[in-house]
Amino acid sequence: MSRKGQSRGAPPGERSQRQLRVGEELRHRLAAVFERETLADPQLAGHSITVTEVRVSPDLANATVFVTPLGGRDMEAVVRALNHAAGYLRRLVAQDLELRMAPRLAFEADRSFDAASRVEEILRHPKVAQDLAHDDDDGNDDGGNDGGGERG
Repeated sequence: MSRKGQSRGAPPGERSQRQLRVGEELRHRLAAVFERETLADPQLAGHSITVTEVRVSPDLANATVFVTPLGGRDMEAVVRALNHAAGYLRRLVAQDLELRMAPRLAFEADRSFDAASRVEEILRHPKVAQDLAHDDDDGNDDGGNDGGGERG
């Protein structure tokens, strides 16, 4: 059922347009659920949860939902509680999705903010800042010219 110019699956490591579209739709639906629903689990009480990304498997049967609670507090407890409520959340979002079957949801902590903070911390370290300033002073910054210009 593939059309000319379209493969049945994306190359390994790359997600298809359909996977991306379904993932984004799930992200929006889950964000709306977290905004309007009060989940009964006491581990989730008082937490504002952000859905940062949803990765859907090629067969659309499974989805990994990356979440972070506001402020990053109680991350592990929140993820555990969401995985416990995954079946309920799947039923809630399935009502809105236009798919034959809603993907099974697995929640994971989004650690990308931690990694970004760590990189920022490293860049602010005095030794690294000194090296970066030294590189700027060397005149090595050619303004993006890769040396491949015309010669006269």
